[in-house]
Amino acid sequence: MALSDTDPRAKALQLQLLREAPVWRKVVLWAELNAAARVLALSGLRARHPDADEAELRRRLADVLLGPELAARVYGPLPEVPRDS
Repeated sequence: MALSDTDPRAKALQLQLLREAPVWRKVVLWAELNAAARVLALSGLRARHPDADEAELRRRLADVLLGPELAARVYGPLPEVPRDS
């Protein structure tokens, strides 16, 4: 059972409006949701890899989106991170 703070009537109205929306509007909503997910993923990557430049962050994002194996085949290996000894 999912917990929600949304009133059931409001949720029903949201679903009705989504069902009645034209296809172009659904595509726009999907694109906005996808962009927001990428921003959140990059934010998490920046927090975990504070010294990474934008190119490395984009490469790490490819790991998240494509999986490490496919990302490595398409974009090459992740850059070596120098370790303090």
